[in-house]
This record gives sequence, C-alpha cells and structure tokens, in this order.
Amino acid sequence: MTLITRRLAGHLARGFVMILVVATISFFIVNNIPGDPMAARYEKLIEQGMAPEAAQQAVKVLYGFQPDGTLWQQYSDYIFGLLHLDLGVSVTRPGVPVLDVLTDAAKWTVLPVLAGTLLSFLVGIILGVYAAIKRTGKLGDALSISGSLLHGIPQYVLAMLLVVIFATLIPILPADGSVDILFEPGFNAGYIGSLVEHAVLPVLTYALSAYGGWILAMKSSVVTVLGDDFILASELRGMKRSIVFRYIARNAILPLFTMLALSLGLLLGGAVFIEKIFNYPGLGWLLISSVTDRDYALMGGAFLLITAGTIIANIVADLFYTVIDPRVRSGEEAS
Repeated sequence: MTLITRRLAGHLARGFVMILVVATISFFIVNNIPGDPMAARYEKLIEQGMAPEAAQQAVKVLYGFQPDGTLWQQYSDYIFGLLHLDLGVSVTRPGVPVLDVLTDAAKWTVLPVLAGTLLSFLVGIILGVYAAIKRTGKLGDALSISGSLLHGIPQYVLAMLLVVIFATLIPILPADGSVDILFEPGFNAGYIGSLVEHAVLPVLTYALSAYGGWILAMKSSVVTVLGDDFILASELRGMKRSIVFRYIARNAILPLFTMLALSLGLLLGGAVFIEKIFNYPGLGWLLISSVTDRDYALMGGAFLLITAGTIIANIVADLFYTVIDPRVRSGEEAS
C-alpha cells in the first residue's frame, strides 16, 4: 500500500468518526432547543382542516423519526437515516428532502467562495513575493500595510462598506439577491450576466477579506526561504536572478497550499455573515433562515454539511501537501 493510500484511509476513518460526533452533538443540541416545532406544525395542519391522526402521521414523516419515541430511539433513527443520506424533510418546504435543499443552496456558496479565495490567493502570493523582496523599500511597506489593514477588518464590515460604496454612493452593482427575476433562467446572456453582476460584491468581499492573510503569509514564507543555504549558494554561483526567484517562490508557496485547502473549508462557515448581508441564497443564508423558522431538520443538516466541508478540506490539505512536497514523502517512507 502506497503512502498516499495509507494516509487517505486513515484520514477517511478519522473524518467519518468526526462527522458522526458532530452529527450526535448537533442532534442533541437541536432536540434541547426551547420550543416544539413538531407541535407547532401539528397545530397548523389541524387548522388547515387535516384530521388529527393524519396530522400526527404527517409530522412524523416530515421529521424523519418518531417524535413520540424515546430519545435513544429518535437518535438511532436519525443516525440510520444519516448513513443512508436521509436528513429528513424540511418543515418550511413541506415534502422537500433536506438534502435537496442543501444541495441547491451549496452551489450559491461554493462558487463565490471558490472564486473569491482563488482570486485572493493568486494576487496575495504574487504581491507577497514582492513585499518580501522589496521589504526595505516603499513598495514593500505599502504592500505590507495594505495586507495588515485588510486582514484586520471583519468580513461583515467589508461587505457593508462595499454595499455603501458600490450600491449606494456609486450605484453600479446590485446590493442583494442572486439574480434579477426579470430574466428567464437558462443559458442565455441576460440571465448569466445578471448572475455575474449579483455575484461581484460577494466574491469581492471574500477576496478582500482573505487577501491580507495571503500576502502576509507569503511575505513571511519568502523571507524565511531567502535565508536558506541553497539560495545563498545559488547567488554565489552566479545563477540568474530569474531562476533564483522561481526557486524562492516555489519553496515559499508550499505551506500556503495547505492553508488554501483549509481556508476553502472554513469559508463555508464564514459565508453566514456575507450571505446574510447580500441576501445571497447559499448555505450561510439557509442556516440563519432555518434558525429563524425553527426548521430543525434543515438547521442540523446545514450545520452538518458546513462541518463536513471543513473536515474534508483538512483531509485534502494534508494529502495535497504530501503530494507536492517531496521532503514529506521521503520522511514518511523512511520511517
């Protein structure tokens, strides 16, 4: 069995256990939240003219387990359904499985998060290299200051500033929503253009909020690599500066690839604030809505999906670092 296969098997086993633990904690927290959404749903069905027996059965079907059973029975039913990818049915969307609701919302979170993170990563690492090489000059100082300022501003503050600037003072971009309802959904210029236009501010918020961290991390990594023996030896041998520059960048960027994978997972949770401000129908917005509506099945599913995304990002980060860094592979194989 290869090194990558062994590490993957170990990570998958630990990831499964962690997801199971999170699902367990989520189940018991949700079941201890004040209020009884099942009773509220039952009363609403009665008000709509449904017979008591039929209303009780409908409530049981909606929640995916027997609410009148013991807590252990409810938990067993919940875990059994989870293993079969059955997270129950949304109360606010009668008859619609929670998994379908989450899948539909995930695309609105993943695409802006991915675009914003990759954009900030590319710009951050390029400017981070220059900030390190020019660290004694005005350019290096300016780049470092810009990174420090943006790194210190919370995401929701950046989002509100962008709304004020580009939707109020200079009204060139929409402040909320994911698409203009005037356009018919489909592969047409109007609809796609509206999607892009509404995504600009969320993507820009993700990019600006992450840019500061990337440029500072890359600068620190480059400064560390500049002091390595192989760089000094290359300069003494008269190697071209462009080749030395490539060596510096390639070695300094290795730790940042791990951070990139981790940040993608963590941003799924951080999207709550941004999506709420821009009224963007992603996982964060869905989680807040489920709390407000007391849709406990949807709340637990959203929380579990966000957590699973973070765990998977950790696994990908570790495996990716093993693949791209030969020092890690050789060290593991030697042991």
